[in-house]
Amino acid sequence: MNFPTKLTVLRIILSFIIVFLLLFPFANVGISFPIISCYGVKIESLYLISGVIFVIASLTDLFDGKYARSHNMVTDLGKMLDAIADKVLVNSVLVILSAQGYIPTVVAVIVIIRDVIVDAIKMEAAHKGKVVAAIKSGKWKTATLMTGLTLAFINNFPFEMWQINVADVLLYIAALLSLISGVQYFTLNKELLFPKNENS
Repeated sequence: MNFPTKLTVLRIILSFIIVFLLLFPFANVGISFPIISCYGVKIESLYLISGVIFVIASLTDLFDGKYARSHNMVTDLGKMLDAIADKVLVNSVLVILSAQGYIPTVVAVIVIIRDVIVDAIKMEAAHKGKVVAAIKSGKWKTATLMTGLTLAFINNFPFEMWQINVADVLLYIAALLSLISGVQYFTLNKELLFPKNENS
């Protein structure tokens, strides 16, 4: 297992730690986490800790692929684990924060459905020996989504001081970009998915 793959495995481990922190009933076992007040904005320390871990995990996602490509360490195992790690990290956070009322539910639904469809397109393309390249709208979607989720973890700080909900704005933009990139992926690969019958 090379270095980039180890980073990917680390991202999976960090994802499960986040899930544990967000779902474990600490209050039932007598454990409480203090509320931090920063310039009048209240931040739950449990979510601050989870947010920091989320940022670290997200940074490994940026670094492992670039390192693997630049050092010729791209492997089938690495690509498979990277896809799994991305979904475990992002989708679990989307579902949990949505269920707990920290982010709009519609954002989680749109992003997850879009990812399922795009992944199906990529799998079908791979089955036919084709590689579906990443597109700019997809990259922008990821950037805005990760930033919006990070802000959601820390109660939209510092923008909450001015009562500007940047977190939700970024998440809605990410949902819109999810729709746009999903349509683009389908359009770009339509002939691959539905090849024309030359005899017709």
